[in-house]
Amino acid sequence: MQSNNPIFRRSEEFNRGGANMYGNQTYAGNGAPTAGYAQTDPSQWSVGAPGGPQDLGRAPAATGPMTIDTVVQKTAISLGLVIVAAAATWLVTGDITDNEVPGGLITALTLGSLVAFALSMVNSFKRVVSPALVMAFAVAEGVALGAFSKFIDSIYSTPGTGNLVIQAVIGTFAAFAGTLAAYKFFNIQVGAKFRMFVIAAVFGMIGLSLMELVLGLFGSSFGLFGFGGLGILTAVAGLVLGVFMLILDFDFVEQGIANRIPEQESWRAAFAMTVSLVWIYTNLLRLLAIFSDN
Repeated sequence: MQSNNPIFRRSEEFNRGGANMYGNQTYAGNGAPTAGYAQTDPSQWSVGAPGGPQDLGRAPAATGPMTIDTVVQKTAISLGLVIVAAAATWLVTGDITDNEVPGGLITALTLGSLVAFALSMVNSFKRVVSPALVMAFAVAEGVALGAFSKFIDSIYSTPGTGNLVIQAVIGTFAAFAGTLAAYKFFNIQVGAKFRMFVIAAVFGMIGLSLMELVLGLFGSSFGLFGFGGLGILTAVAGLVLGVFMLILDFDFVEQGIANRIPEQESWRAAFAMTVSLVWIYTNLLRLLAIFSDN
């Protein structure tokens, strides 16, 4: 199986699993040939001595296959690190008074964002997933989120609007639960075109944000990711895109478990879902801030 998602495409185990091209899956029992196997009968894929040419579809016995439990555990660790780092950043950075942002908050937001972005690129294109780098990304992302959340809370939260951060957290997990329910109950099928569209849109959004960052340094940004009218459009688009990213994550986990890829790949799934949830949270928080200011 081969994925158009750069996060999953680097996984050798996933790409050699018991399926053809990602997006045109072939599962055991349907009798279709699969790349990398000499047999055309899926029932014979695992016949032979362990480690031999006929056992390529199985995960190494030493680690065991990826399961729902291992994905949940690794995702919980990753999200836990994000939350702890965000809470610590919130507590140690200074408060915003009279619209003056303390230097520590700006530093945490800038450094956290840059490190998180760099590590996200490394994790996305790294062929062998590294648990240490995934956890390092979670910590860096937590630092950036803690600073960003404190900034939004200090500027836009009012007694009439309530705590925007809590609302965004609740909304993020509601989006996760709703997307998972829709994926299972409506039996959503992920095709190659949908996958290519989502990945292209993600890189397009990243490209726009980098362009805005560069233009902002010269005082001529368009306000695409600000808190005005254009900000509403990009925030809504970001929310929809985040839901689509979750669908790709669920599809990867489902197919990975079906193909019995190694347990270590659970870290790749955890990284992908952490990215998707952070993406949803930041856009939702920005959208709530815009509405509370109007």
